[in-house]
Amino acid sequence: MSSELEPITDHFLYKIINEDLQAGVFTREMCTRFPPEPNGYLHIGSAYAIHTNYTIAQKYNGRFHLRFDDTNPLKEDIEYVNAIIEDINWLGYRPGSHIYYGSDYSDAIYDAAVALISKGKAYVCELSPEEVTEYRGTLTEPGKDSPYRNRSIDENLEQFAKMKNGDFKAASKVLRAKIDMSAPNINLRDPVIYRIIHAEHYRTGNKWCIYPMYDFAHPIQDAIEGITYSLCSVEFKDHRPLYEWVLKELEFAQPPRQREFGRLNLTGVVTSKRYLRQLVEGGFVDGWDDPRLPTIRGLRRRGFTPESIRNFIDEIGMIRAQNSVDIAMLEHAARQDLKAKVKGVMAVIHPLKVVITNYPEGQTELLSIDNNSENDTLGKRKVTFSRTLFIEKDDFMEQPSKGFHRLAPGAEVRLIGAYFIRCEEVIKDEATGEIIELRCTYDPETKSGTGFTGRKVKGTVHWVSESHAAKVDVHLYDSLLRGNEIPKDTVIAWDSVINPSSLQIVKDCRIEPFEVLPQPEDKFQFVRHGYFCVDKKHTTNTKLVFNRIVPLKDTWKKK
Repeated sequence: MSSELEPITDHFLYKIINEDLQAGVFTREMCTRFPPEPNGYLHIGSAYAIHTNYTIAQKYNGRFHLRFDDTNPLKEDIEYVNAIIEDINWLGYRPGSHIYYGSDYSDAIYDAAVALISKGKAYVCELSPEEVTEYRGTLTEPGKDSPYRNRSIDENLEQFAKMKNGDFKAASKVLRAKIDMSAPNINLRDPVIYRIIHAEHYRTGNKWCIYPMYDFAHPIQDAIEGITYSLCSVEFKDHRPLYEWVLKELEFAQPPRQREFGRLNLTGVVTSKRYLRQLVEGGFVDGWDDPRLPTIRGLRRRGFTPESIRNFIDEIGMIRAQNSVDIAMLEHAARQDLKAKVKGVMAVIHPLKVVITNYPEGQTELLSIDNNSENDTLGKRKVTFSRTLFIEKDDFMEQPSKGFHRLAPGAEVRLIGAYFIRCEEVIKDEATGEIIELRCTYDPETKSGTGFTGRKVKGTVHWVSESHAAKVDVHLYDSLLRGNEIPKDTVIAWDSVINPSSLQIVKDCRIEPFEVLPQPEDKFQFVRHGYFCVDKKHTTNTKLVFNRIVPLKDTWKKK
């Protein structure tokens, strides 16, 4: 396996694995897997599970498998398969040739079901889905036997063959494991392991009309592939006894071992696939790649890098239980990754016109400005200075409050890479009273880089030349949810849950011109604003659209 990713710090899973190695539990090489259902897109929680499996396989010089759990033709699609492969490779967890499909093992899984029936360990049941639930019992009361539980082996084999041949309608019969209807763990109360679904499968077509349940197919697939550790999130812990029962009854040598780790959630976002689907299908967000969503596609479109996501997961470490992590920690990882990588540009999001009255009309000059003060290798760029500029509206205050060190009437500031300017006059709209223009003067002796030390100013502001700046749209993102968590309701009134300020679209911002037109997913630091990425969905040949990845202010570092 590639060693391009650094192994994560030792944790409790390493301890478990090391003890098994010392005991000689496995004679084959380490092999882990990530088994997504191809019915949706990966999210940050998926990345955590992938990272765990990938880095453990890497640490022990083993294999990492990507295996699609495609045993439900009603929900799966090749679109999701392709997207998942693309996302995993983009994240840097490359399975290479080890990409597998659960549906490719259909014959072996069917044979395994026949083997269980032949041992008297499975039976065909004709209870309705509602009756199966009713017979199962509760956490405090045992279940009761299905009236079909004691069918003969021969009758069960015959019925199961007819199920396979399409003789019965959907949901009319199921195959159930025969375990213990009074087991404290409800998952062992004769769980359904096969059901009838008359639907075309995206890979196998109409070859099958019966499909295994995940809890039955999963351990068999693991055993076939030589998986050593089935590492999954903690909500599957109660399913582990069934996983082990299937492998024991089918007499697999050196069966895989299921072990669990904590589930990762982020504050202020939705990580449930069901809720994500509601948001997308309800039109509350701009598709699965909406930059407010924690899907890998959404994070990528917003501008998060694979390195920042992996560093974020490394920083969290291995968790044992379900945990909600402050999203500020992910944003901190993005800043840390981008600060020395990307070039800076000056962009004015809310422009205020400035006319330098003592600068010659028609004159311009090229000023040399560092692309990144933390990385000299990114070089310098030439920015055109002229008589008429734009600055940020927030960088001027007509009646400055205490501690305000930017531009004000009679006050002086430095323009980044340029000169000191002083505000001499404020021009307002006669009808509204809104400030529409500042008349300023500049001091030609104060040019940046000349070594001027005659006086100092406390404020420095960014700017762009009116006649040279390009117009762009900017998308400013905030937390998707009003609060840190979503209600635990089955039906959520999303209009009341979504933060109305989670997306602000600012039209016709002004940005210094680019020597080379930026491409989708190119990233920059907007000086004094934050880190931004060219949006690949809404950018056109005539208009650039930038997504704010994160602002410069780092709330996690403060914490």
